[in-house]
Amino acid sequence: MKIGMTAIGIGKAARPATIRAVAENADRLGFATLWAPEHVVLFDSHESKYPYSDDGRFMAGSTIDLLDPFIGLTYAAAFSQRIRLATGICLVAEHNPLVLAKVIASLDRVSSGRLALGVGIGWSVEEFAALGIPFEKRAQRTCEYIEAMRKLWDEPKSSYKGEFVRFDGVRSFPKPPQGAKLPVIFGGESMPALRRVARMGNGWFGVKLNPEQAAAKIATLRSLMSEAGRDIADLEIIISPYENQVTAEDLRAYHELGVAEFVPFVRLPGDDTRIPEALEQVAREWIEPAAKLR
Repeated sequence: MKIGMTAIGIGKAARPATIRAVAENADRLGFATLWAPEHVVLFDSHESKYPYSDDGRFMAGSTIDLLDPFIGLTYAAAFSQRIRLATGICLVAEHNPLVLAKVIASLDRVSSGRLALGVGIGWSVEEFAALGIPFEKRAQRTCEYIEAMRKLWDEPKSSYKGEFVRFDGVRSFPKPPQGAKLPVIFGGESMPALRRVARMGNGWFGVKLNPEQAAAKIATLRSLMSEAGRDIADLEIIISPYENQVTAEDLRAYHELGVAEFVPFVRLPGDDTRIPEALEQVAREWIEPAAKLR
């Protein structure tokens, strides 16, 4: 089992020096992935319910620094050599898919094929409204955009006709080094989210699930993948406990469920000079035990 790290590009980890320190040391210590979140705008109050807090509030608040994830990850790419760079998550439906395909291909190129696209459909009605994008059918829009982007990443000349995007005979270069196989990892724990994973995902990122809850979701995914003519062995399963407490026994349980990457919640020190030591402690706590699992 690999150990990832979340998150860069938010709060103190939106500072250039902090991103550099995190990227260099996470790369050195053998972390698998650096994850970066996305929101274009936030609100002091909202009716929408954030799915990972008990009271439905966005836990980071409305005034926290939050970088565009692709800019933050591009900066991290310049200070690392091997670690995977991933959006955790990208709100695909809030983007023009041709522009987003270009951004993704560009980052995959400058990082030598290290990008994974973590995808969510969004929870904030208010954010979609501010951007002038319908909240309804956002899931269908997301899936259509991904289909269109995969064509742009793969074909010398591309055409696509859908409900939300249409283009004919376009050329988009450079192609990402990973091409149309660039990993698309869906977040979400609902049945519709799991169906999206089974239909078109390369991976699934489950959040705030204990081993028993994760086991139930993975069993559902196994069934849905089979119905779609796919093998769950081909699906990368990633779990983050968010701020829940996790024991060594839990880590083994996730491993036995087939979880490929575990992403603990890492609190960074305010002093960047302490980041190497802090991440070394995280590596001792998680990377070393994970490496011993058989």
